[in-house]
Amino acid sequence: MSSPSISPAVVALLNQKADQYNRPSFIDRDPISIPHRFSRRQDIEIMGFWAAVLAWGQRPVILKKANELIDLMDGAPYDFVRNHQETDLKRFLAFKHRTFNATDALYFLHFFHSYYQQHDSLEDAFLTNGVSSTDQSFKPVEEGLIAFHDRFCCDPYFPERTRKHIATPARNSSCKRLLMFLRWMVRQDDRGVDFGLWTRIRSNQLLIPIDVHVNRVARSLGLLTRPQTDWKAVIALTETLRTLDPTDPVRYDFALFGLGVEGEM
Repeated sequence: MSSPSISPAVVALLNQKADQYNRPSFIDRDPISIPHRFSRRQDIEIMGFWAAVLAWGQRPVILKKANELIDLMDGAPYDFVRNHQETDLKRFLAFKHRTFNATDALYFLHFFHSYYQQHDSLEDAFLTNGVSSTDQSFKPVEEGLIAFHDRFCCDPYFPERTRKHIATPARNSSCKRLLMFLRWMVRQDDRGVDFGLWTRIRSNQLLIPIDVHVNRVARSLGLLTRPQTDWKAVIALTETLRTLDPTDPVRYDFALFGLGVEGEM
């Protein structure tokens, strides 16, 4: 499938807005501000993942609920998931954000506790042995998301209701929240927004997270023509943005999201 033709005016707009919004001053009202509260790698991973999963609805509410989780973990997520006692879990029974409830929160804690007993970084959970990090396609991320979903959901204690919070390309989901999390963890630049903690997934392998703002702006600018907003749409939009920047296509997430959320389009 060929990418849509992009006018010079649209290219100039995207570059301008990517530069304008890829700045620390833009993150105070964004869920990425949650992991920016921490300096320890594992704290950043845990709260980055959790903030991304909770990222639907109004941003002030998302930030409030993510900060509530931090408070429930005594301000130290990594230490809490490794060392909490059974009695410490009672405080999570009242936690709720939209369809995410206490059952989901308790399983997330169980997963983190089990996972970090064996691994130093959450990056390992998104890697597969069969795909090289030098692969120039999107397969490493696609297969990594599928592998993560399967790993996350295979535990004997996994509650089936929690599956809806962990998307997978295997179901043709757009995987918006997980792709946003991967952008935060993988993408490297000198702007101080994305963390660039992970090195075995490359920036040119990342895919654009399509939320309601990105979806609307991308279609308004003629960057996305596929009727459905699904995994194939994610691939199509990222391929189009790759024609503008083959090494870092998801930097245009700042432009598309910023134009939408700031009401410029």
